[in-house]
Amino acid sequence: MRAKLLSKRNKFIIGGLLVFAVIGYLVYAGIRDTRMYYMTPSEIIAGEREIYGEGLRLGGIVVDGSIEWDARNLLLAFQVKDEKNSLPVVYQGVVPDAFENGVEIVVEGTYTEDGVFKATTLLPKCPSKYEPSS
Repeated sequence: MRAKLLSKRNKFIIGGLLVFAVIGYLVYAGIRDTRMYYMTPSEIIAGEREIYGEGLRLGGIVVDGSIEWDARNLLLAFQVKDEKNSLPVVYQGVVPDAFENGVEIVVEGTYTEDGVFKATTLLPKCPSKYEPSS
Protein backbone atom coordinates (compact mmCIF):
# COMPACT_ATOMS: atom_id res chain seq x y z
CA MET A 1 0.00 0.00 0.00
CA ARG A 2 2.78 2.40 0.91
CA ALA A 3 4.55 1.76 -2.41
CA LYS A 4 1.38 2.73 -4.33
CA LEU A 5 0.96 5.93 -2.30
CA LEU A 6 4.57 6.91 -2.88
CA SER A 7 4.21 6.16 -6.57
CA LYS A 8 1.09 8.35 -6.85
CA ARG A 9 2.84 11.15 -5.00
CA ASN A 10 5.85 10.94 -7.32
CA LYS A 11 3.57 11.01 -10.37
CA PHE A 12 1.83 14.11 -9.01
CA ILE A 13 5.15 15.87 -8.35
CA ILE A 14 6.55 14.98 -11.77
CA GLY A 15 3.32 16.10 -13.48
CA GLY A 16 3.39 19.40 -11.58
CA LEU A 17 7.01 20.01 -12.51
CA LEU A 18 6.23 19.35 -16.18
CA VAL A 19 3.33 21.82 -16.11
CA PHE A 20 5.52 24.50 -14.51
CA ALA A 21 8.32 23.83 -17.02
CA VAL A 22 5.94 24.23 -19.97
CA ILE A 23 4.44 27.44 -18.55
CA GLY A 24 7.93 28.81 -17.83
CA TYR A 25 9.07 28.08 -21.38
CA LEU A 26 5.99 29.74 -22.89
CA VAL A 27 6.55 32.88 -20.80
CA TYR A 28 10.24 32.96 -21.75
CA ALA A 29 9.48 32.46 -25.48
CA GLY A 30 6.82 35.20 -25.41
CA ILE A 31 9.13 37.71 -23.76
CA ARG A 32 12.05 36.83 -26.02
CA ASP A 33 9.98 37.30 -29.19
CA THR A 34 8.43 40.63 -28.16
CA ARG A 35 11.52 42.20 -26.61
CA MET A 36 13.14 44.82 -28.83
CA TYR A 37 16.21 46.86 -28.09
CA TYR A 38 15.63 50.62 -27.97
CA MET A 39 18.21 52.63 -29.93
CA THR A 40 18.82 56.27 -30.87
CA PRO A 41 19.85 57.41 -34.36
CA SER A 42 23.41 57.99 -33.10
CA GLU A 43 23.67 54.42 -31.80
CA ILE A 44 22.50 53.02 -35.13
CA ILE A 45 24.86 55.24 -37.13
CA ALA A 46 27.79 54.36 -34.85
CA GLY A 47 27.27 50.78 -36.03
CA GLU A 48 28.55 49.11 -32.91
CA ARG A 49 26.94 45.83 -33.99
CA GLU A 50 25.18 44.26 -36.97
CA ILE A 51 21.54 45.23 -36.69
CA TYR A 52 20.35 44.97 -40.27
CA GLY A 53 17.04 43.15 -40.44
CA GLU A 54 16.70 42.76 -36.66
CA GLY A 55 13.50 43.84 -34.98
CA LEU A 56 14.22 46.91 -32.86
CA ARG A 57 12.90 50.22 -31.63
CA LEU A 58 14.19 53.62 -32.64
CA GLY A 59 13.45 56.63 -30.49
CA GLY A 60 13.88 60.34 -31.03
CA ILE A 61 12.19 63.52 -32.24
CA VAL A 62 10.44 63.97 -35.60
CA VAL A 63 12.51 66.50 -37.54
CA ASP A 64 10.53 69.66 -38.38
CA GLY A 65 9.68 69.86 -42.10
CA SER A 66 10.76 66.28 -42.86
CA ILE A 67 7.28 64.74 -43.04
CA GLU A 68 6.20 63.55 -46.51
CA TRP A 69 2.74 61.95 -46.64
CA ASP A 70 1.34 60.07 -49.65
CA ALA A 71 -2.34 59.69 -48.72
CA ARG A 72 -3.16 57.63 -51.80
CA ASN A 73 -0.69 54.87 -50.86
CA LEU A 74 -0.71 55.51 -47.08
CA LEU A 75 3.06 55.99 -47.27
CA LEU A 76 4.82 58.19 -44.73
CA ALA A 77 8.46 59.27 -44.83
CA PHE A 78 10.16 61.42 -42.18
CA GLN A 79 13.37 61.87 -40.20
CA VAL A 80 13.96 60.98 -36.54
CA LYS A 81 16.74 62.80 -34.68
CA ASP A 82 18.56 62.79 -31.38
CA GLU A 83 21.12 65.33 -30.13
CA LYS A 84 23.67 64.48 -32.85
CA ASN A 85 22.20 62.57 -35.81
CA SER A 86 19.03 61.80 -37.73
CA LEU A 87 17.77 58.80 -39.66
CA PRO A 88 15.17 58.48 -42.45
CA VAL A 89 12.09 56.44 -41.56
CA VAL A 90 9.43 55.03 -43.87
CA TYR A 91 6.08 53.68 -42.74
CA GLN A 92 3.05 52.40 -44.59
CA GLY A 93 -0.29 52.45 -42.82
CA VAL A 94 -2.62 54.62 -40.81
CA VAL A 95 -0.86 57.49 -39.05
CA PRO A 96 -1.78 58.22 -35.40
CA ASP A 97 -3.42 61.60 -34.72
CA ALA A 98 -0.64 62.61 -32.31
CA PHE A 99 2.03 62.29 -35.01
CA GLU A 100 3.41 65.70 -36.06
CA ASN A 101 6.61 67.74 -36.45
CA GLY A 102 8.72 67.95 -33.32
CA VAL A 103 6.93 65.21 -31.38
CA GLU A 104 8.84 62.55 -29.45
CA ILE A 105 8.35 59.19 -31.13
CA VAL A 106 9.29 55.54 -30.88
CA VAL A 107 9.09 53.49 -34.06
CA GLU A 108 9.29 49.71 -34.20
CA GLY A 109 10.65 47.94 -37.25
CA THR A 110 13.93 47.07 -38.96
CA TYR A 111 16.99 48.98 -40.12
CA THR A 112 17.94 48.23 -43.72
CA GLU A 113 21.38 48.14 -45.31
CA ASP A 114 20.46 51.18 -47.43
CA GLY A 115 20.30 53.29 -44.25
CA VAL A 116 16.50 53.54 -43.92
CA PHE A 117 14.47 52.47 -40.91
CA LYS A 118 11.36 50.60 -42.12
CA ALA A 119 8.76 51.06 -39.41
CA THR A 120 5.86 48.71 -38.73
CA THR A 121 4.54 50.66 -35.74
CA LEU A 122 4.50 54.37 -34.83
CA LEU A 123 4.23 55.30 -31.16
CA PRO A 124 4.14 59.11 -30.79
CA LYS A 125 4.20 60.62 -27.34
CA CYS A 126 0.95 62.44 -26.65
CA PRO A 127 1.24 66.23 -26.73
CA SER A 128 1.64 67.99 -23.39
CA LYS A 129 -1.83 69.52 -23.74
CA TYR A 130 -3.18 66.14 -22.57
CA GLU A 131 -0.96 66.03 -19.49
CA PRO A 132 -2.34 67.44 -16.24
CA SER A 133 -1.02 70.87 -15.34
CA SER A 134 0.92 71.30 -12.12
